[in-house]
Amino acid sequence: MEQNWNIVYEEDDIDKAYNEFLNIFTALYDKNCPVKQYRNKHSSQTNSPWITKGLLNACKKKNTLYRHFIKYRTQEAENKYKKYKNKLISIMRRCKKEYYNKILEMNKNNMKGLWNILNGIIRNDTKNINKSYPDYFVDNDKIIKNKEDVVNGFNNFFVNVGPNLAKIINDSETTAGVVEDLWDRNPSSIFLREVERNEIVDIVRKCKNKSSVDWNNIDMSLVKKVIEEISEPLTHIANLSFQLGKFPAKMKVAKVIPLYKSGDKHLFTNYRPVSILPQFSKILEKLFTERLDNFIETHKLLDESQYGFRTNRSTSLALMELIEEITNSIDTKKYVLGIFIDLKKAFDTINHNILIHKLERYGIRGVGLNWVSSFLRSRKQFVEIGDQKSVCMDITCGVPQGSVLGPKLFIMYINDICRVSNILKFILFADDTNIFCSGDNLQQLLNAIANEMIKLKRWFDVNKLSLNIAKTKIMLFGNYIKPEIELKINNISIERVYENKFLGVILDHKISWKPHIKHIEAKLAKTIAILNKTRYILNNKSLYILYNTLIVPYLSYCVEIWGNTYKTNLQSLCTLQKRAIRIINNVGYLEHTNSLFLKSYILKFIDLVKFKTVQVMFKARNNLLPGNIQKMFMERQGGYKLRDELNFKKLNIRTTLKSMCITICGVRLWNKLEQVLKYCTNFKQFKKLYKIELLKGYEVEQE
Repeated sequence: MEQNWNIVYEEDDIDKAYNEFLNIFTALYDKNCPVKQYRNKHSSQTNSPWITKGLLNACKKKNTLYRHFIKYRTQEAENKYKKYKNKLISIMRRCKKEYYNKILEMNKNNMKGLWNILNGIIRNDTKNINKSYPDYFVDNDKIIKNKEDVVNGFNNFFVNVGPNLAKIINDSETTAGVVEDLWDRNPSSIFLREVERNEIVDIVRKCKNKSSVDWNNIDMSLVKKVIEEISEPLTHIANLSFQLGKFPAKMKVAKVIPLYKSGDKHLFTNYRPVSILPQFSKILEKLFTERLDNFIETHKLLDESQYGFRTNRSTSLALMELIEEITNSIDTKKYVLGIFIDLKKAFDTINHNILIHKLERYGIRGVGLNWVSSFLRSRKQFVEIGDQKSVCMDITCGVPQGSVLGPKLFIMYINDICRVSNILKFILFADDTNIFCSGDNLQQLLNAIANEMIKLKRWFDVNKLSLNIAKTKIMLFGNYIKPEIELKINNISIERVYENKFLGVILDHKISWKPHIKHIEAKLAKTIAILNKTRYILNNKSLYILYNTLIVPYLSYCVEIWGNTYKTNLQSLCTLQKRAIRIINNVGYLEHTNSLFLKSYILKFIDLVKFKTVQVMFKARNNLLPGNIQKMFMERQGGYKLRDELNFKKLNIRTTLKSMCITICGVRLWNKLEQVLKYCTNFKQFKKLYKIELLKGYEVEQE
């Protein structure tokens, strides 16, 4: 029978409407999906989940045959027992293999599930390792053993991290004056268009099948199954929320699970909060975020140096701009100094009043601003460990963790940092901030940066962001040895480093990529050991899934940036890749790999670098890159249709380092492509054609 939602439609108050919807939904859920408890009769199935009831009965029969053999000691009894045992072992091995291959196929897009399966294979234990909490915690030299006190202690710690940091930040400057000086007021205002039913259905269908439950014990997998039936009342709630400029109160309660990071397990500081927000809250946030994104892109509100949480912008593009700017300066014989900024709990210290003020200047006004203000304020959270829950506490600052909209609000909050200085160049990806500056004279460069850092520190203080000077690093780029350099912030010297991780890639001062390649080698070696341990249990298809899940991400991540280096630097990665290919094809250690790469439809590492590089060139050719990167590629000018009309102009360079950048080696690679590839305008088709062309080379090598 179809559910009657009239009680929801009749409400004009958003809180009452959502409460009625939630009451009906949870009542239907409890009625049709009651919680039942089951007792596992066979403990052996816990560690051996592939063992069925039939196999257990077969094991009992085998034991009976063994006892019969021991009792009578006849040749006939022995033969009967051994024949049955060998057949049973064969069947159990096959069942084990089929079981793991099946669940691996089901979890190929679920990294957490994948590692649980691998732990079950390698360690012969399906239980989650290191998930338990210690028996006691220490807070202010006080030992806490009571579970209720532990969860309340965790909640108190997580809620007060942001406010405590904000209190110690110097706030001598007026906020409004700084914001007005840095960003012009947008004359246009956001309009929240009406929500349609199909829009909600599409959003939910694109969500991942997560099984983590919110404080209402609802998970996204359930919502996806019933979205067609509940889309109408949800549409009404979303439209009512946008019309009134109010976010439902029951959507603002977060369930927090403490997750151990590193260090002493008995200290709250060594845990990070994993916030699980209501599932319906995420749907409403995504609806608003789509409207906000359209407004931002239409009015170009975000700086070109902002790469985080934006469409068609990735970590590889952020890294590309950084490397191109550094190598340009080195190529013109300039000194380049990079500053890697570290912020303490940046998302937790966001001041709501400052954020609202900035959003108003960007054009988020009226009902839209009221909605954001309602979304941010009066939020609550509680901590849950096992069956124990803490009391609910108010969140007074910061953007909601685990939310869809929170990261968008954060990048709008820090957007005007790019206008603090006309000298410094910024590369921003969420709270990962990199600054660099170049000059002809090293001492003058250091003096200029020191003056600009005073302005920057003042901006951080005014905006209630805590600069972690101890973890902030400086790096002098170049292949020369210079005397010690010193840079101070608030009379505290900034540590100089020769390598530093930025956006998951290890940068070194020579841009040689050797430290990063060494890091990838270590990761691949561990993963290959896992592949090797599972090769006798998993089939080729499952091993291929593991290869794509555990090895390819390391080889391909930003490889178009760091992979264009000397081939001798990459040789170790090529060797490790070949070892992995031999394992997934279950062949000998010295087997030739050309046919294996062809059979598996996998590119060799050197060709993978070309494959990723040429994709950037395709985007450059079709004007699909962000403006500040697009302008790095100069198309050949000319009014006639010639063979090279789709080529890029080659830049004049001085150093070998610059020749390994994508604006040089990428152009060289693109200009050598066949005309059919250059004229291709479909990105998927282009990738397919180019991969086929690369794989053809392996057939030639075989001959």
